[in-house]
Amino acid sequence: MNIIKRIKTNNINKKSYLSNDNFMFGKDETLKPKFTTIFGENYSVNVYYLRISSPELNLEKNSININLPMNYRNSNNQNLLNVILLKMYKKITENEIENILEEARHIFKFAPENYEIKKIAGSLAYCNTDLQSFIINPYIAMYSKETIKYIIFHEFCHLKYKSHCKKFYDMLKKYIPNYEKIAKQIPNLKY
Repeated sequence: MNIIKRIKTNNINKKSYLSNDNFMFGKDETLKPKFTTIFGENYSVNVYYLRISSPELNLEKNSININLPMNYRNSNNQNLLNVILLKMYKKITENEIENILEEARHIFKFAPENYEIKKIAGSLAYCNTDLQSFIINPYIAMYSKETIKYIIFHEFCHLKYKSHCKKFYDMLKKYIPNYEKIAKQIPNLKY
């Protein structure tokens, strides 16, 4: 009760207190990105500082809310945000890719020996034909499910044909008839 009286007599209001420490229980507006995509849908990225012991990520309808412990608020958390988002994309990709790979295995009647989800610069996926394996960029989860399926099927066709020959495209068209339209949506990336 003494504490309440002291606060009232000192005329400290909540608004002035928060303006001196604008991250306390508030949103960090300094970090980027402010927006990102998951399966082709836009999401706002919001970073909050709360009284918690470890970072949390909550994926909601149109937002990704990242809660950081209060003791992180005076640090440069850009690298931490990048790591958290990368882990999120990796987890989403792991779940989605497994379903597409299973579908492709049944359709093609063959499969890669192995696959790895790993960040690769300038490419969404890569097929190592010698090792019969795929490397899939976790940021593939930014694209629509149709685009992801196309890229995985594209890599499956590379297991049979190393180059982009006519037989390669005939095989791809058999399973993804509108592949040319989808490919135009990602013109600057390799796969």
